[in-house]
Amino acid sequence: DIAKRTAGFSGADLENLMNESAILAARRNKKAISMDEINDATDRVIAGLEGRALQDNAAKKLIAYHEAGHAIVGTLLPYHDPVNKVTLIPRGQAKGLTWFTPGEDQSLISAAMLKARIAGALGGRAAEQLVFGTSQVTTGAGGDLQQVERMARAMVTQFGMSEVGSLAIDDGGFMGPDYSEELSSKIDNAIKDISDDCYLNALNILMTNRACLDRVADELTETETMTGDRLRELIAEYVEIPSKLAAV
Repeated sequence: DIAKRTAGFSGADLENLMNESAILAARRNKKAISMDEINDATDRVIAGLEGRALQDNAAKKLIAYHEAGHAIVGTLLPYHDPVNKVTLIPRGQAKGLTWFTPGEDQSLISAAMLKARIAGALGGRAAEQLVFGTSQVTTGAGGDLQQVERMARAMVTQFGMSEVGSLAIDDGGFMGPDYSEELSSKIDNAIKDISDDCYLNALNILMTNRACLDRVADELTETETMTGDRLRELIAEYVEIPSKLAAV
């Protein structure tokens, strides 16, 4: 599990991880580093310092639904990475986090997996809209939307995974894109189509499984942190969880 979560770490990153683990073990008066310290240190290295969960009930409920949206959509899409943990404990700029465990081989990723990741990233905003209404969606999805735009743009301009065609387009460097206005418009439309389709997919999953969404959000509000195993246990009470498929 740790090997998958730290895929792509440099030697310096791993050294920092073990140093953080040792510090946590010392603070907890332990004579040896356990997996608890390594897991907590991994969270800290990846996402930043841990804060305190919000005490405001309304805000806490909204964040719980937001993270539950990510987690449920990711779990019910066969090409999405499995959930490792969901938490309302803030880290860095994030008010809550849903951690996913990537597959062993990330060198080749299919269009289906990229679309699943986009839908999963939009699951938080979709949950906010479904539960609280369009006028009450929040800025909490800002980082998610940036991630979605990057992935959708890469699908269109780098990987040839859209109706624009099988081409990789130079962004033109600091002078800006080096292509026509017509092609630029096609690119923008293709990015929007991918994002819109994935958002509707996420929204439909949550609408179909609204009772499950409520249950996960309620428990998350109480416990503040939920393991991936517990999440899947809850979801399985409402719907059959599809087997995860390979990236390619």
